[in-house]
Amino acid sequence: MNIVDRFINYTRINTTTNRENGAAGIMPSSLGQMELATILAAELTQLGLQNIILRDSAILTATLPSNSPRTIPTVAFFGHLDTSAEQCNDTHAQIVHYTGGDIILNPVLNIVLKHAEFPELSQYQYQDIIVTDGTSLLGADDKAAIAAIMNALTVLIDNPAIEHGDVKIAFIPDEEQGLRGAKAFDVDAFGADFAYTLDCCGIGEFVDENWNAGDVVVTFIGQSAHPMSAKGKLKNSLLMAHKFIAMLPAGEAPEYTDGREGYYWVKDLSGNSAKTVLKMDVRDFTQQGYQQRMQFLATLAENCQTLWGKAAVTITLADRYQNVANSLQGDASFPIEIAKQAYARNNIEMKTTPMRGGYDGAVLSQKGLPCPNIFTGAHNFHSIYEYLPVPSLQAASDVVVDVIRITAEQYLSLIHI
Repeated sequence: MNIVDRFINYTRINTTTNRENGAAGIMPSSLGQMELATILAAELTQLGLQNIILRDSAILTATLPSNSPRTIPTVAFFGHLDTSAEQCNDTHAQIVHYTGGDIILNPVLNIVLKHAEFPELSQYQYQDIIVTDGTSLLGADDKAAIAAIMNALTVLIDNPAIEHGDVKIAFIPDEEQGLRGAKAFDVDAFGADFAYTLDCCGIGEFVDENWNAGDVVVTFIGQSAHPMSAKGKLKNSLLMAHKFIAMLPAGEAPEYTDGREGYYWVKDLSGNSAKTVLKMDVRDFTQQGYQQRMQFLATLAENCQTLWGKAAVTITLADRYQNVANSLQGDASFPIEIAKQAYARNNIEMKTTPMRGGYDGAVLSQKGLPCPNIFTGAHNFHSIYEYLPVPSLQAASDVVVDVIRITAEQYLSLIHI
């Protein structure tokens, strides 16, 4: 099966993450994720991989055994099974040969992928591009990764002259809601020395830096009263929350920031005059900046307690994940160097990108498995305008093969891990 057929077959399975089930602690949060994992387990078995384990959580792991008499470090590759809840319709993928201009996704509904809105399409003129019919996302986030990894395994099996050590594979659920699969993943039992996720972005992009991320919940307790006799009695928790929000630094919200600029994201506000709960995300690329943001919120809550009473305001601060760059320093930086060589061998310019978001590799790295991120080739994730140039998908798979090849070639310099 070629890489395009693999990818399109995977897109036919609806693996939309289910936020309600996820919030209830159910994993996988949707049945489609287990369905896809079961199909992948069968394909891995057919390819001859060993130690294939499909867990009740839909975490799937497998090993391609070493074909070398030498001791070679074990490299792993990760993809996630779920797709974003931003769109939940079934995917109807189609292949178009792009000759320029706009792409009509759905003539009946007049849904068009417009070059004026997505000028990067020009890079892919005269290439085959996989798109949807405009009624769903494509699911290249992250089924392009799964297809690229499975195709790379096929190349290695069909070409036994390519020397390699043990290669570990993992497909995990519910990345799209708080990296839940990665948080549940047992890195120690997995037995890899280093790893890569394939997730996000156009050909050539490479991620070795992302957010330090935190979750914040602020609860405001007021005092309800009938408006006819409310004077001096009513303490409106909704207004407390709004005053708290108004004291956040101006311009430090997602809609005003880009690059390496951090932010406070007011994400959810619910309640009534008696009780209101504010949920926020805090993001910063530097550890110092992140700690300063969290401390600012803690101090702001303390000041509000002075104003409205200690029982009126409570705050909970929690770390979600760290910047993967924290785990790729010094002796742990070799996965970056291997990737650079793999990109170069495929004549791909590496575009190192600070990811303004989280990905499974951040959690895995924090657990002790260094894990930067390789491109999948796709664009416009979480959108009906998501698209995947076929040569970019193939390039992602080729990079995986060369990472494995280079790891074997340079095993003497890597064995210290």
